[in-house]
Amino acid sequence: ERNDKMQKPTLRSHHLNPARLPIPPYPHIFLFYHSFAKAARIKFVAKRGAALYNGGGEKGGRIMQNVYPDYYPQFRCIADRCCHNCCIGWEIDVDEDALAAYRKVGGEMGARLAGSIASDGDAPHFILGEHERCPFLNERNLCDLILYGGEGMLCQICTDHPRYRSFFSERTEIGVGLCCEEAARLILTKTDKTRLLVTGEGTLDEEETALLTLRERLFAAAQDREKTIPQRMEDLLTLCGAAVPDITLAQWADFYLSLERMDEAWTDILKGLREDAAVLPLSDFAARMRGRETEYEQLLVYFLCRHVPTALDDGDIGSKAAFAVVSVRLLFALGALHFLRNGAFTAEDQIELCRLYSAEVEYSDDNLNALFDALM
Repeated sequence: ERNDKMQKPTLRSHHLNPARLPIPPYPHIFLFYHSFAKAARIKFVAKRGAALYNGGGEKGGRIMQNVYPDYYPQFRCIADRCCHNCCIGWEIDVDEDALAAYRKVGGEMGARLAGSIASDGDAPHFILGEHERCPFLNERNLCDLILYGGEGMLCQICTDHPRYRSFFSERTEIGVGLCCEEAARLILTKTDKTRLLVTGEGTLDEEETALLTLRERLFAAAQDREKTIPQRMEDLLTLCGAAVPDITLAQWADFYLSLERMDEAWTDILKGLREDAAVLPLSDFAARMRGRETEYEQLLVYFLCRHVPTALDDGDIGSKAAFAVVSVRLLFALGALHFLRNGAFTAEDQIELCRLYSAEVEYSDDNLNALFDALM
């Protein structure tokens, strides 16, 4: 179902697909994944569920390793300056700890909280107001809960978004999702190579070590600036023994149109791609993007960083690498479409396009699963 509640994406369980897994010259990685059976996947899901969601650095008294992209500490919510406020259009669940705290608030704010939380359905959630606005988003697009009691008043989802986390046995990886325009701006305007920073200590098991070793090779391929972006994407696929369907851009547009869609602007863009796929000025656009190739490099690294860890659940690394490639190829084509129709494609245009893609694809479990299945 659509991940409108800003919850962590659920993991899928699929049978191992050795055809999509690494092959020599990395036989030790291949042999491990070839033996990565259902029991191991179940063990990982259990470990993941037991991990600290806040990545606080300890688990059961043990020191945990925390890992994040080097741009992560720079992220700051821009609040009322945001053009696509995450407090509008998203149903927000209220976790048990926040709910208990809210019930202790007295006075006018306590009454307001009590009248703004519904307990029907799967979980308590804020009741959205006119234009699907959070009931605590005021006319200045600021949060009344923060104004009342500081950021400690926020529920877990509001505290975390747009952050995402990947959990390992003694390691938590954290990043910021591309669906947030400020996160997208931070990622896409970075011109030097993204590095992962590590704090704390933790031990990885054999499967985790093998997966992260391969991901490091994927990062290196994505950041090989001696090669073009298309060459780097081919290298990514080769490293994983993966491939993408050999279909036209118009057919890709139809595929994405078959997925769940939330924003009419996304539907219009995909229909435009279907209509103009045969006349896109791809070569001219590539020439005009010379000097901005790092935007596509950063996208590749972002998608690999965020989605490769889910291969610990299903053993299928190939579909995660292929998803990164397909996503970047599509975003490049959509950039060319924007250039065709508007005569320009600015950095801000890129940020908005990537934000929209992420919101429509990465924040729908159904859409992600459909893409991963198509790429297996």
